[in-house]
Amino acid sequence: MLGASMAGLLAARVLSESFANVTIFDRDTLPAGAAGRKGVPQGEHSHGLLARGRQVLEELFPGIVTELTAEGAIPVDLMRDCVWVTGDRPMPRVASGLAGLCVSRPLIEAGVRRRVRALPNVVILDGHEATGLLFDGRKVTGAKVLPAGGSEHDIAADLVVDATGRGNRGPTWLAALGFERPAEERVDPLTVYVSRDYRRVPGREDFAAVVNSPNAGRPFGAVAIAADGDRWMVTLLGVGAGQAPPTDPDAYAAFTAKLPDPRVHELLSTAEPLGPPLRMRLPASVRRRYERMDRLPDGFVAIGDAICAFNPAYGQGMTVAAAEAIELRDALRAGRAGLPRRFYAKAAKVVDVPWDIAVGADLANPEVQGERTGKTRFLNAYVAKIQTASGRSAAVGRRFLQVANLMQAPPALFAPGIVARALWFGRRRPAAVQVPQRQKVAA
Repeated sequence: MLGASMAGLLAARVLSESFANVTIFDRDTLPAGAAGRKGVPQGEHSHGLLARGRQVLEELFPGIVTELTAEGAIPVDLMRDCVWVTGDRPMPRVASGLAGLCVSRPLIEAGVRRRVRALPNVVILDGHEATGLLFDGRKVTGAKVLPAGGSEHDIAADLVVDATGRGNRGPTWLAALGFERPAEERVDPLTVYVSRDYRRVPGREDFAAVVNSPNAGRPFGAVAIAADGDRWMVTLLGVGAGQAPPTDPDAYAAFTAKLPDPRVHELLSTAEPLGPPLRMRLPASVRRRYERMDRLPDGFVAIGDAICAFNPAYGQGMTVAAAEAIELRDALRAGRAGLPRRFYAKAAKVVDVPWDIAVGADLANPEVQGERTGKTRFLNAYVAKIQTASGRSAAVGRRFLQVANLMQAPPALFAPGIVARALWFGRRRPAAVQVPQRQKVAA
């Protein structure tokens, strides 16, 4: 296993069922607990776990949500306990059955890493960088590994899994063995993050998160998530020229005054900052089409960001990695011969939905470069109606969140009752935004 990312850790848990010994190599020096690290630069920014991701975590590591909760993570009903503003007003806050988790990236990674270390047939070796693959002319037989301060050496393996993240060299390694590189699709979201932590007083607010999503008419947004350490993890984001949030501490809170929902602004106006604003220019979203390659060597698969690195503004990465781990488990149960092709076919179906959601949303901004097909234009127009209707109909909001959380397939958005509500509520002009108490709304 190359990489102790979330994708690598989840894949190692799955591999432990099919292999006598699993070794994870990571070039970072891994922290003992919940701390940031160089290989996860996005770790200081807001994270959450979508419903499908939490479901898989609990399946692979029974009791882990209880453990993380004891360390400060916050289990939530994603619709009842969170404020979602996808259009110009918040969704109704009603019980949805979508179980999520508000948690920092370092804490969830530390909890999963602890569970993986406890597996009797898994070893994690940090400070070891993968530099290439071993190949016998038919299949990958291992990897070349360079330990910090040491000499490169060969590690034999029945299966090598590339979980080295967004900047992985898997395609280059395959090219060196005589294989084609997987075709790539790239979209630069032109998005800048600026994140800052604030002290949270538990119980003072009646929500665990506020999500103001950018859209075609509003190229900026904000996320505030209650997290471990009694913190609000706040991320402001802007899309396109002139939309980058400020890094000046005094201007940071002022940026949120233009959001359609006032809660983030009110929160930042009174909460105590715990550090300076941190800026991050998001890299391009990249999808590598391994499933379309004519030739694939046995003995090697990529997973997680090594297959598809998303715009993290949509919070999909950890959940997609979890879903891919389940597909890897199922592919292994069918045997090792032909494993890569079986796995990539299944992984592509996992990626299709979040990729279409994220890239479609990015391409709704005219400054973002990319192919806008008739399908893209149609879906963006329809999703815009769904987003507007979500602020008026609990049924539409719930269905939208079910799809966004990978608990329903996109066709669920075209059920007759949802289409009717989307067309009806989606045509209305937004009313002035207020902060209401929870109340009965049109369903």
